[in-house]
Amino acid sequence: MTQHKDRVTNHEQLKLVNAARVYQLIDLYGPVSRVSIAQQTALAPASVTNITRQLLDHNLISEVAQQASTGGRPAISLTTRQTGFYFVSCRLGRDVIQCAAMDLSGQTHFEQQTRLEEHDKQGIVHTLLDQIQQITNRFPQQRFVAIAVTMAGLVDPASGIIHYSPNHSISGLKLSEVLKDFSLPVYIGNDIRARALSEFYLGSAQQCDDFILVSIHNGVGAGIISDGQLLLGKHRPVGEIGHVQIDPFGKQCHCGSFGCLETVVSNPAIIEQTRELLERGHPSCLTAQNLTIESICHAATQGDAVANHVMEQAAKYLGQVLGMLVNVFNPEKILLSGEIAQSSPVLFPLLMQQIKRQTLPSFSGNLTLDRATFQHQDTIGGYALIKRALHDSDLLRHIMQNQ
Repeated sequence: MTQHKDRVTNHEQLKLVNAARVYQLIDLYGPVSRVSIAQQTALAPASVTNITRQLLDHNLISEVAQQASTGGRPAISLTTRQTGFYFVSCRLGRDVIQCAAMDLSGQTHFEQQTRLEEHDKQGIVHTLLDQIQQITNRFPQQRFVAIAVTMAGLVDPASGIIHYSPNHSISGLKLSEVLKDFSLPVYIGNDIRARALSEFYLGSAQQCDDFILVSIHNGVGAGIISDGQLLLGKHRPVGEIGHVQIDPFGKQCHCGSFGCLETVVSNPAIIEQTRELLERGHPSCLTAQNLTIESICHAATQGDAVANHVMEQAAKYLGQVLGMLVNVFNPEKILLSGEIAQSSPVLFPLLMQQIKRQTLPSFSGNLTLDRATFQHQDTIGGYALIKRALHDSDLLRHIMQNQ
């Protein structure tokens, strides 16, 4: 009896995996014909027909008539239906929680944020539950299929447990369990890694299977896409480049070590370095009061000597770490996210120069640097978690079994 049950379960699981393969192909490359799907997936035409029929029945895809090139009858192709499914995307920031109602196309239909007054488990959970409830209540006629939450820190996507947050006292919180009363699948992930996926699906890295997203704000982190897959360790963080030590006798980092990358390249570090130079009396169009990363970037693009010196130092240290990543992962592209990207006319040539100094010529010869598309859409990371869950069959199964 147990063996029979296992065979049935495995058969059903195989059907879901194949359905997810077909859905992913249509989603990423549609409109696409059934014949092309069979060729690209190596599935039998009859299996493709059965799978696409199920996806059509659940309104996950639709048929479109493609214009015939030979003057004959137009071929029928398939594309995904994205506007009929909503989800709640939340980002737990340093001081605020942002929540948005989005659809599967990535369009935001409503977004709101609330300031966090308490940073412990109880305060975070209460605010998050309230914000999600407000979002779903605002669209009573829409079908919500999932909840996604992204945040800085160490998160286990499989268990939904937060192991460490640099901004909140919520270590050990099983967030997926907290949100179970909404009766929706919950997907939790690191913000930077999720943003890298967003660039792959909708942003500056579409059709690029090997790239690195570097995010610079109050800290420094990276999301790495290799062979079209987000690089994730099993229960282990990946991409914490902000804590690569570049100066053993540098300033102490909040992690306890000395001279970490983010002690010299993060927004607070760049502002502090600029203020120190100004207070020493170095001539500049900037003033030590009311300094912002935006004003420093603008001054750098205008040729200000102090701002340019600070950017040269940032490029030197950041380029050293990026050079190591290039030698290890050989990416096609590096994307930069954060306010510092506003200085790209000055910063990017300096970065590329530093990277080329320490990498194999064949690795950096065709490497490009670019600004990330999603600089200010803070809830876009949740979109990537939802899209990946659809492609991995988990969310697809939920939708097909609960319609």
